[in-house]
Order: sequence, then structure tokens, then C-alpha cells
Amino acid sequence: MTHLALDVSLFCRNPAGLLAFYQALLGPAEPAPDCGPIHCALRLGPAELGFNKTDAHALLGLADRIPGDDGIQAFATFQVTEEAEVDAIADRVPDLGGRVVKGPHRTWYNAWQVVAADPEG
Repeated sequence: MTHLALDVSLFCRNPAGLLAFYQALLGPAEPAPDCGPIHCALRLGPAELGFNKTDAHALLGLADRIPGDDGIQAFATFQVTEEAEVDAIADRVPDLGGRVVKGPHRTWYNAWQVVAADPEG
């Protein structure tokens, strides 16, 4: 294997909108060059966070797995090096159209964490 990278994609209604949300939330990250009408992605180091319109379910053979609007489809964890960065991210979430579900707190494994929902929940 000459190259290994992790790409994670979230199904959503507005790929470009979520790309803009996460780009503003997480700071300097570039959109991937292959963004199109039903998919776009944000480069985060060696990984990509992709956003697919629900139309992609059928293209991927997953048409029978489209969840309802109220279900969590996936969650992403972003790790930062300083606790102050977690606090700053939590402060930006509401301004960007998201919602803080659980404010910054200490986890059982001693991490400083915030749980947030993006504009699509």
C-alpha cells in the first residue's frame, strides 16, 4: 500500500453549507478539488471530511438506508492540542448556525471536550 488516508463523509441536505460551517469552525482547511453538486469535502491534514447530499445514497447502493431527519447519521471527533481551542470552538458554534449540545467538560478519560451539532443537526 503506497498511500493511506482516512476520508469520512456525512450525508446532508446542503454539502456546500456544511463545508462552509466546518471550514469556519475548524480554521484553515482547504476544500478538496473534486467538489461537485452532490459532494464536497474539506481537507484536514491527511484526511478529508466529506459532505454528500442524500442523492448519493442511491449512487452508493444505499437507497434503503436513508435515515429520517431526526436521527444522528454519524458523528465526527476533531482533536485539538489545547483546552482553550475547545472553548473557542464551542464559542463559535452558535455564531455559525450550529448548537452546543454539551458545553466544554472533562471526560472520564480526562479529555476536555465539547459536543456540538452542525446546522443540519
